[in-house]
Amino acid sequence: MALNERNLTDGEHVVLELHEHPKALVWPTVLLVALLVGAVAVMMLVPEGPARWAGLGLLALVGVVWVLLPWMRWRSTSFSVTNQRIAMRTGLVTRVGRDIPLYRINDIGIEMGLVDRMFGCGTLIVSDATEKAGMRLPDVPDVDAVHRTIQELLFDADDGSDDGEWPPTEPPRVGRRSPRR
Repeated sequence: MALNERNLTDGEHVVLELHEHPKALVWPTVLLVALLVGAVAVMMLVPEGPARWAGLGLLALVGVVWVLLPWMRWRSTSFSVTNQRIAMRTGLVTRVGRDIPLYRINDIGIEMGLVDRMFGCGTLIVSDATEKAGMRLPDVPDVDAVHRTIQELLFDADDGSDDGEWPPTEPPRVGRRSPRR
């Protein structure tokens, strides 16, 4: 879980809590099956001794690097959308996070390749009004629905001014919807 109660400000609540789509684990899973087949082959074909243990050790090392680590990275990466911000948290040893307040968002884009469309996921690109590059959220499950939800949050908070931003201290315009808090 990227954000818990102690990470939220007053009046803030989590709208969406997401992990990368399991599509990210397709190749590690294929490799795991191949490693298991390889381990059975080593056990059956290589005679008892150091050569057998060396072969099994090599297979185990490949499994840790190209199966276990990608799974752990996938498991430790999460995206959260609250009524006030978008947050990304990732990292195995060192947790790294980035939050973009909704009122700073300038643009939200979607990228969906052929494989992404088959799996129903895609990359969400959030551009904000800062000097830093925007946020790329890869392999977001049901990216169209997530995009729509974020757009609804942005439109609900829009104050109607022409400057394209919604400072939290600015009062809402007359005749417009007031921002959700």
